[in-house]
Amino acid sequence: MKRFAALVQALDETTKTNAKVSALATYFMTAPDRDKLWTIALLSHRRPRRTIKTSLMREWAAELAEVPLWLFEESYHVVGDLAETIALVLPKPSRESDTSLADWLALIQSWREKEDVVKKEEICHAWTSLNHRERFVFNKLITGGFRLGVSQKLMTRALAKATEIDESILAHRLMGDWSPQSTTFEELILSENPADALSKPYPFYLAYALDASLESLDPPGDWQAERKWDGIRGQVIKRAGSLFIWSRGEELMTDRFPELHAMAETLPDGVVVDGELLPYKEGRPMTFQHLQTRIGRKKVTKTILEKVPVVLVAYDLLEYGGADIRAKPLSERRSLLEDIVKKANVPSLLISELVPFGNWGVLTQERENSREHASEGIMLKRKDSPYLVGRKRGAWWKWKIDPLVIDAVMIYAQQGHGRRANLFTDYTFAVWSGDQLVPFAKAYSGLTDAEFQEITTFVRRNTLDRFGPVRSVKPHLVFEIAFEGIQASKRHKSGVALRFPRMSRWRKDKHPKEANTLEDLNAILALYG
Repeated sequence: MKRFAALVQALDETTKTNAKVSALATYFMTAPDRDKLWTIALLSHRRPRRTIKTSLMREWAAELAEVPLWLFEESYHVVGDLAETIALVLPKPSRESDTSLADWLALIQSWREKEDVVKKEEICHAWTSLNHRERFVFNKLITGGFRLGVSQKLMTRALAKATEIDESILAHRLMGDWSPQSTTFEELILSENPADALSKPYPFYLAYALDASLESLDPPGDWQAERKWDGIRGQVIKRAGSLFIWSRGEELMTDRFPELHAMAETLPDGVVVDGELLPYKEGRPMTFQHLQTRIGRKKVTKTILEKVPVVLVAYDLLEYGGADIRAKPLSERRSLLEDIVKKANVPSLLISELVPFGNWGVLTQERENSREHASEGIMLKRKDSPYLVGRKRGAWWKWKIDPLVIDAVMIYAQQGHGRRANLFTDYTFAVWSGDQLVPFAKAYSGLTDAEFQEITTFVRRNTLDRFGPVRSVKPHLVFEIAFEGIQASKRHKSGVALRFPRMSRWRKDKHPKEANTLEDLNAILALYG
């Protein structure tokens, strides 16, 4: 644990990529294999499930620190992070511990089957043997709240440096459904598996948002336009008679989309199709909120399949006849893809239709009409472009429609976390229904640090009531709320749920009575829901 806690501190103290890679590589070269395996799991979002209620952790920490629970809670609201608050409030350790990271995690996992009184004894015993830095990490392991500023790609780069194994090979070995309980570092990282290549996807090619004028691009005839869909980017692979479905997040999801399995019978061997996993019913895409009911399910019921069927909208071909064809021009790959989709002839495999345009004015109008097609905008791709790796500029662009917006009144505020722990940055917004304000959305992004500071001053001077960390404030401030989509919701008092709400600007020019109404929200719902 001492070595892992030192790594966490080293990563937290720098924003430089090379320094983070160096710290991780050193750790991977010196830590025990079991600890390395768990570190890989933690940094690739395979965190253990929580086994203790945080309310109990607060009670036990306050008792061990000999402070009233109310004082602990007030401290927590100021610090903004439970793991840090506990680490700060506890008395100095009475002893040291050489317990490894893997053994601490094994203890944490064992609490799932134990009574609270046993959990209390063991966690308090642990707290008395760890220093401040180790306690903080230990608490984070329990709550699952790690945010180390390290992507899986960065971690993989460091692992490649430590093991001298090619980064792309490691990236593939880390994909799929594995856990530290079901494998070893030797099996996962160091052992060669001939079957690896069978299901191996290709790195995804990603587009930048269009930040240039259309006129600055080459002639329109050099470009291909498609709708931009709001689903999950994925690759469907057919090799040696087997079908594999990978998400862009490098997760093997074959079992989660049984309606796509029919492709195994009709797709030729040796093909890899890139596309969008999209909820699709009655000839039209459904919303991303519908897809969310499928994302977290490893077992899909018949009812869910009927309510939210999923298709693959294909828009590129990366492998054909077992050969990597990414270097071929898009126009050639597209021609082969159209032929494959036509011959496969399965309802769950669609081709991403091209948007015809003769000039940029026509395409601009098509983009403005995107919501009529349940689309987010337009994808622009050069017809002669190869399929590259990662996010590149110049050949592929995403041209999204402007977000929907509505003016709303802030009615609740809550302090943030981390560096924003002393600022009120998380807000609840409401619109008018008659003379009443009805809450409809929460948002915490889109403003500058100076604006957050100014709003914090307002909150402290205009608090009406407190509900734990949440403050009810005078309904004086109006903000423009931007969002990507809207749908009806029985779970919300307003009757609507927004997709990606954020504050696009502070409307200091507006009186609260000038904010929008619930009727306005419902009108947007009728148009775009």
